Amino acid sequence: MPSFASFLVSALLAGAGLVSALPPKIGTTVNERGSFEVKQVRNPRHKPSGPVSVYKTYLKFGVPIPDELRATVFNITNGRVGKRASGSASATPIDSFDDAYITPVSIGTPPQVLNLDFDSGSSDLWVFSTQLPASEVNGQTLYNAGASTSASLKSGYSWSISYGDGSSSSGNVYADKVAVGPLTVTSQAVEAAKTVSSSFTADPDIDGLLGLGFDNINTVSPTKQKTWFTNVKPQLTSPLFTADLKHQAPGTYEFGNIDTSKYTGTITYTSVSTTQGYWTFTSSGYAVGTAAFVSTSISGIADTGTTLLYLPTTIVRAYYNKVSGSSNSNTYGGYIFPCSATLPTFTFGVGSARIVIPAAYLNYGQVTDGSSTCFGGLQSSSGIGINIFGDVALKAAFVVFNGATTPTLGWAAKPL
Repeated sequence: MPSFASFLVSALLAGAGLVSALPPKIGTTVNERGSFEVKQVRNPRHKPSGPVSVYKTYLKFGVPIPDELRATVFNITNGRVGKRASGSASATPIDSFDDAYITPVSIGTPPQVLNLDFDSGSSDLWVFSTQLPASEVNGQTLYNAGASTSASLKSGYSWSISYGDGSSSSGNVYADKVAVGPLTVTSQAVEAAKTVSSSFTADPDIDGLLGLGFDNINTVSPTKQKTWFTNVKPQLTSPLFTADLKHQAPGTYEFGNIDTSKYTGTITYTSVSTTQGYWTFTSSGYAVGTAAFVSTSISGIADTGTTLLYLPTTIVRAYYNKVSGSSNSNTYGGYIFPCSATLPTFTFGVGSARIVIPAAYLNYGQVTDGSSTCFGGLQSSSGIGINIFGDVALKAAFVVFNGATTPTLGWAAKPL
């Protein structure tokens, strides 16, 4: 796969105070709308794996890992999950919460560029740091607060995120400059890791996460901190960001503006509940292939940091009943099928709108290298306790994350 590429940013830098402007960079276009776009770059060593993706989802949402799935993932990853890395780079690193595509972010003065996962399913901006022991670093770029003249330690503050395998990531907190593209938050909470879960250590190309959820699930104590998006909102023309994610290609995030050239038809908006800190909405139903649409309420979250689509078991069974040779595998942690099988599309509703996920998106590839068995992009949410519209669903739509006083989610069809 190609190495990290430069990313295109179009921006206006307005206002003062918390947000400040950087000089335009190569590939930067200044406009007059208080908005900017960042293009994802490919994680050069990402290797998709359905079982690993399920494992990561369980980790993220604090679900205990079933023994059979743990054993399978241990074998797939050559034992890199479940024990600390030795410090040498892994040949085939696992994905961290679907980090096939990541985004360069500049932190500190002078800027330290780290590659972060934009995650609408969390609300911490945490990074690998020079405070980590060598055994927990595996080629990641490290944030060095001591080398940043704009960094200041928030005395007495700490953060901690627990995962479903009993591991955790934690550390202390600094206030520092954080730039996404050409727009800088001058006093952003940067959570510097002093320990990280082995699942993150295993991937040398992921330097941390930039949470785009709501502030109420930030893990910093004694006082929760605002996300980068919350801090930058006052300077945007519109308090929103859009996700135009792509299938097997880099997508884009745009902050402050809705690009009408990126979708077809109209955008259908639906209300969002922020109680759990996620972008929680209610889908109006589903359809399998060309079958009739089934009207039913499906509450779930729009999560850019989760790979697959997780829905109620009854819906998942209805889908795989149309896939010849499919079965629910405890070994692999979800539904599998012969790679030669013909898959139907899957449609979900947002109000009266219909988002159609192509069949190709619903085949997440071989369960292991060279296998004739493939893993499904649609899986049951029963073990997680929450329905998740992850990237399999998000890539089929143009999605608006409207962070106004009353938040909403907008969905529109787009060329695929």
